[in-house]
Amino acid sequence: MLDVELRRSGDPAGWPVVLLHGFPYDAHSFGKVAELLSSAGADVLVPSLRGFGGTRFVADTTMRSGQQAAIAQDLAELIAVLDLEAPVVAGYDWGGRAACVVAALWPGQVSGLVSGNGYLLQDIAASRVPSRPHLERKHWYQYYLHGERGRAGLREHRAELARLLWEEWSPTWTFTEAEFEATRPAFDNPDFVDVVVHSYRHRYGLVHGDPAYDDVERRIAEQPPIAVPTIVLDGAHDTVTPARPRDEHEPHFSSLLDYRLVDAGHDLPQEAPEEFARAVLDVRG
Repeated sequence: MLDVELRRSGDPAGWPVVLLHGFPYDAHSFGKVAELLSSAGADVLVPSLRGFGGTRFVADTTMRSGQQAAIAQDLAELIAVLDLEAPVVAGYDWGGRAACVVAALWPGQVSGLVSGNGYLLQDIAASRVPSRPHLERKHWYQYYLHGERGRAGLREHRAELARLLWEEWSPTWTFTEAEFEATRPAFDNPDFVDVVVHSYRHRYGLVHGDPAYDDVERRIAEQPPIAVPTIVLDGAHDTVTPARPRDEHEPHFSSLLDYRLVDAGHDLPQEAPEEFARAVLDVRG
């Protein structure tokens, strides 16, 4: 169980939308998007994911899991606890994965999906098959975290690593010192290192997940298609998850409303807030 830090804005009686950030970012990614959606009558909810910001585990004995099933279950439980009526869910990176899993496994809980980089359910069994070298090197930070040297490095240099990844993944985004400093404290969460390391080891089958999510992981392993109305966004300058043509996304979505290539890098909502907000509004219809 989590005590979730939640930023809520807009009209409490408006149509609900949940916006979900990635690694190594935080809720500030959606600052402008939240403003735009609030002005359009939305009830905007931006939670901090487990291991980030003010979100805390209630029990010391709970496994500090960063696996995909855990962050998806967190989202599903948030929707249920707050009694949200079929919100639009939108995110990128880790947050986009949580949104995709919920849309795939519990489609009745949501009315639409905006996903940065498309279908994000991890195929852990297939992760053992190496990619071509030019793709493998993009994930150096993941392989770094597979060893204890990486865990120690993340613990000691979390802000430096985050800044480096921001620069690498969004080469055309000249973010300000103030923008980075607004997010940096999110990495001081006491569970940040454990959650992040577990995430990047579990997705390669290197460590076990939390048994509480075994059933969810089994369902994810079937790689189910997503049937809810969806808009996929790709960043034209994203160097860690390069853009792919629409026809490579289509097999995973039976209700793909649109595919849009955005003039941005990896942090789509912070780099291109107008386009991201427009996608949410268009999914809502």
